[in-house]
Amino acid sequence: MILDAHDIPSGTRLQADICIAGAGAAGISLALALEASGLDVILLESGGDTPEPATQKLYEGTVADTRLHPPTESYRVRTFGGSTTLWGGRCMPLDAIDFEARDYMPHSGWPITLDDLMPWYAQANALCEAGEFAYTAEQAFVPPASPSPPMIGGFESDVFTTNTLERFSCPTDFGARYRARLATGRVRVIKHANLCRLPMADGSTRLVGPAEVRTLDGKTFTVAARAYVLATGGLEVPRLLLDSPGVSGRGLGNAHDLVGRYYMCHIAGTIGTMDLSGAASVHHGYDVSEEGIYCRRRIALRPQSQRAMQAGNFIARLHHPRIPDAGHGSGILSALYLARPIVPYEYAKRLYGDSPDNSLANWLAHFRNVIVDAPNTVRFLTHWTLKRTLAARKFPSVIVRPANLRFSLDFHAEQAPNPDSRITLGNERDALGQRRIHIDWRYVDEDVATVTRALAALAQEVERTGVGRFTYDPAEVEAEMTRYGAYGGHHIGTARMGHDPQTSVVNADGRLHEADNVFIASAAVFPTSGQANPTLSIVALALRLADHLKRAANVTALPIPAPVSHSNLT
Repeated sequence: MILDAHDIPSGTRLQADICIAGAGAAGISLALALEASGLDVILLESGGDTPEPATQKLYEGTVADTRLHPPTESYRVRTFGGSTTLWGGRCMPLDAIDFEARDYMPHSGWPITLDDLMPWYAQANALCEAGEFAYTAEQAFVPPASPSPPMIGGFESDVFTTNTLERFSCPTDFGARYRARLATGRVRVIKHANLCRLPMADGSTRLVGPAEVRTLDGKTFTVAARAYVLATGGLEVPRLLLDSPGVSGRGLGNAHDLVGRYYMCHIAGTIGTMDLSGAASVHHGYDVSEEGIYCRRRIALRPQSQRAMQAGNFIARLHHPRIPDAGHGSGILSALYLARPIVPYEYAKRLYGDSPDNSLANWLAHFRNVIVDAPNTVRFLTHWTLKRTLAARKFPSVIVRPANLRFSLDFHAEQAPNPDSRITLGNERDALGQRRIHIDWRYVDEDVATVTRALAALAQEVERTGVGRFTYDPAEVEAEMTRYGAYGGHHIGTARMGHDPQTSVVNADGRLHEADNVFIASAAVFPTSGQANPTLSIVALALRLADHLKRAANVTALPIPAPVSHSNLT
């Protein structure tokens, strides 16, 4: 059932077996997985069904270096469905090497392996609506299905692979997609309910509760549960923990000053020119699997190569050529270039770079592209309207094949864990009285080294195999990988998982080392970022946690909340 906190009288005390905070990918997946368990579950969501400015404003905070990190309220949405209401749908699992303790990657190593998470990936794929769990071309396009053509014909390398896939969700808005199921089920979803504080239970040093919940119109109530799960994302999880004193007085789970540290995103950028005029064939677009899922190959640094180079995980995609270079011959890209005077600064910097060619000859060349390539531009706009704007499963991105086969390279790399990259609490408070966050995101030399070594190896392999040339300025690597700063909405590592309470915040099951009844379902628990966008693995970990919570020893053995007088909402 779906309720609204505005209808709950102040002072009400609700009770449940499990209370989940946050109705995004993790919280909704967890609630759905617990639905048939017989456990009484409450799912709290701060927002409503649509974005509300006053609610979104609760995400506001400060950033140490605005050049390196977007505003705190960007890339996340405080509404039913969370950030799945704006994600791009890109899905892929973590790799086995991402879980390993690597001597060249400081603070690396998970307390679980890929095999430990694998049983939940297929179900996570289904919830994300990304089709079957098949992430190589050989698995996804088994005969008699049409084969997936090679990404770069003739590129055979022991250093890189080109057969791993990204699979794309619709993209699925978890709130819209699973609302009807939650509305008719036994999970109690409560909208406009802000979990603000998790105090220690009276007389206990190991149990938390009841949780304090507030609304923006001034109502307060509590939820007494046997277990609490924070599924509020990698920035809000440390905020909630740090704003709840815990036994140490330094924040719940923060006796060793670890909550909020090791904040990672991904290192990403676009660099160089990949000239593939010597390749037997080039296929950089999307294939469609038998179940209708868009899939795309990418260039991936093999695990043994990562170890040999002492580099983090790294993948790359063939990207459309740089827009200012009229040599691409594309009317679509040239039209974007000619529109530059009316494009906002933030987009212009990303599209055109810092020093676009403003010569008359370059402008005339772009005009020529638009005129000569008009049929392709019309076809593109028709395709985009039908397959993106109007389609339920949307074509994932702009794909432009340059006539001269000169691409730029879009890369996405692992960021090394760094204890000095962190989330702390500022002195300002929001409308609910919670302290706002302060973000100090940093990168380290290992991050630059990962990209530098991978790009150099790729240039060597492209030339060795005779498919073309990859040229770039090595001196520009650091500038290119930090041009857009912390990548998108990948908020990772702020409540890391591990066996040792002195070096981690939660254990291998996602439970706080310092509390027996508080769990975290979020990329906050990732000890390392890997190469993959995190949503699929967040959902898989949430499903794994659901199975853990369903075992009697983990929930029903905890004390039952004190009896309360029930209102019609309990």
